[in-house]
Amino acid sequence: MSAAALPLVRIPVGIVVERRKADSPWVDFVWRGVAVLPDEPETRSWTVLREEEGTTLFYAGSATVDLYPSETARYHDNLASGSPCIWIVLAPAEGAWPYTVATATADPAEGEAFTEAGANLVEAVPMPEMLREAIDSFIAEHHVEREFFKRKRRQADPEALARRQHEGGHE
Repeated sequence: MSAAALPLVRIPVGIVVERRKADSPWVDFVWRGVAVLPDEPETRSWTVLREEEGTTLFYAGSATVDLYPSETARYHDNLASGSPCIWIVLAPAEGAWPYTVATATADPAEGEAFTEAGANLVEAVPMPEMLREAIDSFIAEHHVEREFFKRKRRQADPEALARRQHEGGHE
């Protein structure tokens, strides 16, 4: 986002990632975002939360869910869906861990856009109630109903496509 479009609200969250043993000769593990924690826990990134039968849950790090007044209609659609989500985006990384937390968003269109970069892992996970309430309040305070304007078609000019005669009267 440009400097002109700074978020009005930034909600800190923690990101939980699952590493599951893969049943594949090509990869050892399958990674995916599985949860958003309301608030940032005071825990180091990539701390093991639980291990059982080939699956490990990690606290991967923190992110902020940024809220913009121009996107309130999308947030509203997300909340009205019946199962509101936060999209977790993990980007490939070099080093000890294969991914870093890139972002988290409540905007379905933004979450979908992150899937276009083929190397990102993007997961829609259930939105915590605390986040749903904060986003609902943001919508109530900042939403402006935008009227849909249908453009009027210009009348076709039947002469616009007619053959024109050259100055000498011949075609």
